[in-house]
Amino acid sequence: MLRRCALIAALILVGLTTVQAHADRRVALVIGNSEYLEIPALKNPDKDAEDVSNTFRLAGFDVFVAKDLTKLQFEKEFRDYLAAADGADLAVVYYSGHGFQIGGENFLIPVDASLKDAADIEVQAVKLDDVLQQLRAKSKIQVVILDACRNNPFPRKDYWLRDQLIAAGGTGLAQVKSSLNTLIAFATEPGAVAYDGSGDLSPFSSAFSRRALAPNQEIRSVMAAVRRDVVEATKGAQVPWENSSLIDEVVLMRRANRPALPPVLEKVVPSGVGPVALDLPVPVDVDGGAVTVSIERPPALGRLILDGKPVATGVAIAGKDLPRLEMDVPKGARAEDEVDMLAYATHDEWGGGSQGILVFRVKNGDGEAGKQLVASLESEQKQETVERGIHVTGAADAIDNRDVSVPVGVGPIPLKLDFPTKDPAVSVKLASYPATGTLSLPDRTLSPDSSLMADEVDNLRYEPQIGSVKPLIVGFEIRADNTTTKPATMKLSPSVDPCDQAAGEPLDLQGVVPGLLPNEIGAGAMEACQAAVKAYPGVARFHYELGRALLAAGKVDEAKKAIQKAADQGHVRAVFELGYLNATGTGMPANRKQANTFYAAASDKGDPYGMTSWGRALFNGYGVERDTGKGLDLLLKAAAMGHTYAMNDLAAIFTEGRNGVPADTTRAVAFLKAGVERQDMYSMNLLGRNYLAGTGVEKDPKAALSLFQKSMDLGQPYAPGSLARMYRDGVGVQLDLAEAQRLFELATDRGDQSAAYDRAALEMQRGDKADQAVAVRYLAFAAALDLRNEIPDARVTLAKFGAKAKTAALKQMRGELKSKISADGSLDDQLVKTARAVWEQANPRRDLF
Repeated sequence: MLRRCALIAALILVGLTTVQAHADRRVALVIGNSEYLEIPALKNPDKDAEDVSNTFRLAGFDVFVAKDLTKLQFEKEFRDYLAAADGADLAVVYYSGHGFQIGGENFLIPVDASLKDAADIEVQAVKLDDVLQQLRAKSKIQVVILDACRNNPFPRKDYWLRDQLIAAGGTGLAQVKSSLNTLIAFATEPGAVAYDGSGDLSPFSSAFSRRALAPNQEIRSVMAAVRRDVVEATKGAQVPWENSSLIDEVVLMRRANRPALPPVLEKVVPSGVGPVALDLPVPVDVDGGAVTVSIERPPALGRLILDGKPVATGVAIAGKDLPRLEMDVPKGARAEDEVDMLAYATHDEWGGGSQGILVFRVKNGDGEAGKQLVASLESEQKQETVERGIHVTGAADAIDNRDVSVPVGVGPIPLKLDFPTKDPAVSVKLASYPATGTLSLPDRTLSPDSSLMADEVDNLRYEPQIGSVKPLIVGFEIRADNTTTKPATMKLSPSVDPCDQAAGEPLDLQGVVPGLLPNEIGAGAMEACQAAVKAYPGVARFHYELGRALLAAGKVDEAKKAIQKAADQGHVRAVFELGYLNATGTGMPANRKQANTFYAAASDKGDPYGMTSWGRALFNGYGVERDTGKGLDLLLKAAAMGHTYAMNDLAAIFTEGRNGVPADTTRAVAFLKAGVERQDMYSMNLLGRNYLAGTGVEKDPKAALSLFQKSMDLGQPYAPGSLARMYRDGVGVQLDLAEAQRLFELATDRGDQSAAYDRAALEMQRGDKADQAVAVRYLAFAAALDLRNEIPDARVTLAKFGAKAKTAALKQMRGELKSKISADGSLDDQLVKTARAVWEQANPRRDLF
């Protein structure tokens, strides 16, 4: 009978409960820039960032917080954030610091910006529109909040934007048009100035932190309350503003969970013995608030008592008092057992509630049998109390001092704590939340105030923050009702998978490491990535990195399959790579139009490599109708993301002036210096040439020498040739033809056709002592490596040599080949074809440089 009644009670509760399907992914980047190097510091942003980041952390966000960012630091932090925001339900960026507008475009200012030259805005500042476009490509809903509407502190008044010099605005930020499901909030109205206020926090940030914590408030209501507060605090001088195109509801501080209760409990209650403890567990609010309880259906066979006083139906009592609730069943006239039921409801501070039911059997407590029953129940209660204490101690021991390795970038990782009890009276409160990353259950993300029931602990998961490497401490407090508590701490150690370390790629917005260039991928990468793919088949990044490793091992067909798999699973850089394979004819016939299709798709998803290649194609009309404006814009966006290849392309455009874009060598040098600052070996070589020629800078052979040497040491193919010409001509160094010869040969080995041509010329300068076969060899290499026909003189000069020298050179090169090559065509054709085969044998990968 008791079981049947319990089943009925459980069915009653089904209609009163709801289930949250999953935990939304919500990611926030909070930046505070105060300590500017070239302009006066701001007093509030650092503290604003700290306060606002705590707010988002309390709301259950994965929070990236950064203070006093330089431009390079911003690029890194933003890339890590974008990797975490990939596929997020809500992505938020909160910025406090200097910002101003130029030609209707808003810019956020890193702390190292000087903005002295017209080109500086493009390489030193952050365009708000670029931030928005990246967020739109990554997340379902975007929120950008800007406390940056201050006076423009820089003296210069005009800057390059695309192909024009534009005057900078004096005050505030410009209005921004938001795309679908985006909210952009400003500390004040367009064109106006925000104030720092008199306290540690700006009026806007202070109001936001306070209002954002209001539970279950939609963000537009939050921002309306913020506006009222700021208007009042500034006496109407500052009016916050926002543009919204939200179609989904956005709630920052969610309090949707109900207080946790076991839905149905069973109990035996003796009659005629006075008040008997019901031993109901404390209801736990998993969001950390206080809970009250009201009796919805009192028992029919007795009365409820708390601390000696009767409890009336509907009267609220504190949840923490529930374990002391007693029931007094008077002596009954019936001999048989009777079944009764108590229904009660819990209520939290946020409007949530849950239902609990106690089904009990009343037994006669009279006589000897009754005394034995009471003694047995008291003994059971004492035993239960002892066991509960053992449960708490055992639970603490199960957690305490554990060190759990958690891989980065593979989603939430189950912690597998093997919690030793499911006792509904036992709960676990988070005493200290990890400094970065998020703790979650399958149905909700936990905040620093959260608690878990005992039966939830085994489902606890942790997702480390992208870029996180330091071990983190998590503190727990294991509780049983109001009597027993025990602390426990554990360590979470983020770890980067060996595949990421061996084959991750630079600027991969779905990657987790700074990455390696193709020529830096080592021999063990393939095995590491095969293991990663096996362990995490659903992580597209590992399939792509396996493709990179396979390319490095010369397994082109297998690489194509792995890259295609990654692209099919949504890895954007893999889409770009398919374009690269088509463009270079790697493992397939070269197809520029097909390559552009992939480049465009990757570009639309915000990939800087895709933007660079598609922008280059549009600007120059490579396989597509020329669109100079769109191409230039994409190259600038890619450069703003830190892609040095785009910077080098832009430097070439601005050096020469192409397709209607005016030449400006100072602007070109600004991009090359930005590339050098990011340790790009191509930028080093190009800037070295500028210093050597005095293009856009004063001539400085020593600076050129240093740049060429560093570029060469990093493996750049053309830097040895640049350095060789200095030794050949005695410019900036003592003339040394032997060193020039060595460097020209090294550059040829790396694929530099111009160096091969110059090596041949160096040989011919020896006059009668020249080895004509050596000259022929290097002319053949120059023609073989000249895929763009940039040195037509190589073929012309080769044709002037006699058959004896050509035959000797051809014989020598054929002897270097491991496999035979056909002898079709003229002697010159055979020389060029054989030189190409010799080079490809030594350099089997087309993606090296």
